Amino acid sequence: MSHFAESPTLFRDLDEAKPVPVPAKLPSYIKDHRKRLRDRFLSGGAGAMPDYELLELVLFRAIPRQDVKPLARALLDQFGDFNAVVAAPVTQLKAVKGVGDAVILELKIVEASAHRLARSRVMQRHVISSWQAIIDYCHTVMAHRDTEQFRILYLDTKNTLIADEEQAKGTIDHVPVYPREVVKRALELNAAALILVHNHPSGDPTPSTADIEMTAKITNAAFAVDVTVHDHLIIGKNRELSFRAEGLL
Repeated sequence: MSHFAESPTLFRDLDEAKPVPVPAKLPSYIKDHRKRLRDRFLSGGAGAMPDYELLELVLFRAIPRQDVKPLARALLDQFGDFNAVVAAPVTQLKAVKGVGDAVILELKIVEASAHRLARSRVMQRHVISSWQAIIDYCHTVMAHRDTEQFRILYLDTKNTLIADEEQAKGTIDHVPVYPREVVKRALELNAAALILVHNHPSGDPTPSTADIEMTAKITNAAFAVDVTVHDHLIIGKNRELSFRAEGLL
C-alpha cells in the first residue's frame, strides 16, 4: 500500500540512437500517408484519430524520412495509450527500439504543453466552479508518474487558486512530507486554505494508514495558524479519491 513518505539530462544530441541511411527523398507511399494524416487532423482534430495515428503525427518531426507507424505501434504496445507514452520516464522510452533523443524531445514537448495548458485552466480560478478542471489537471501531471509526488494547491480567502507547488517527491511508494514546511509556505503566500494532492503509482488511490495520519498532522498544524485544509486528493491511474468525500477529513 502506498504511503507518504528532472529526469536526467535528456539530450546529448538530437540524433536517433542508431543512425540508419535514409533516402534523400521520401517514398511516395510514406509522403502520401503523412499528408493524409495531417489533412485528417486539420479537418477533424484529434477526436478523428486513434492513438497510434496521433502518435505518428508527433513522430513525424522526430523522424522525418522513415515510416514511423511501426514505432508508434511499439510505443503503444509498451505503454498502453497516448497519454502513457508521452508521460513515460526517459529511461523507459530509451529502452524501446528506435527511440532516440529526437523522439524523446518531441514526446516531452507534448507532455510539457499538456501540463501548461491544464494548469492555465485552474490558476487564479475559484476552486468550486473549476473543480473538474482541477481534477483533470492533477490527473494530467500526476497519474502516469512512476514515483510518488506530493503537491499543494494554495487558496486565498475567496477560494481562488493562487499557487500550485510540488512540496516533495519520493520513491514508488513513499514521499516525505513535513507539516511544518507546508504551514510555513502557506503563511509566506498568505494562503487561507489548502488542497493536498499526491499520487499512487500503483494506480489504486485507496489511502494507507500513513496517508491518513499525515493528513491529520498537516490539518492540525494548519488549523493552529488559521489555515483550512479543504481536501486531500489521491490520484490513481484512472480515478481519484477525495478525503472529504470519503469522510476522512
